[in-house]
Amino acid sequence: MSEKERWEREAIKPALRLQPERRPEFRTGSGIPIQRLYTPGDLAPDHDAALGYPGEFPFTRGVYPTMYRARLWTM
Repeated sequence: MSEKERWEREAIKPALRLQPERRPEFRTGSGIPIQRLYTPGDLAPDHDAALGYPGEFPFTRGVYPTMYRARLWTM
């Protein structure tokens, strides 16, 4: 049994018996389902490559290589 399965059995099930969640499913504003818990096992094997680096496409870590160490936040 994984730690996540243990957590679901020992922590979530008793908690849900006492106080059920408000909805059966939660979604982002874009309609993407949100899991109750995310772990490193949910990441794709090439997560670091897909994430990229600051100042480089796809800009998931910001548009400047030095980010906000060199300039204030830009809106």
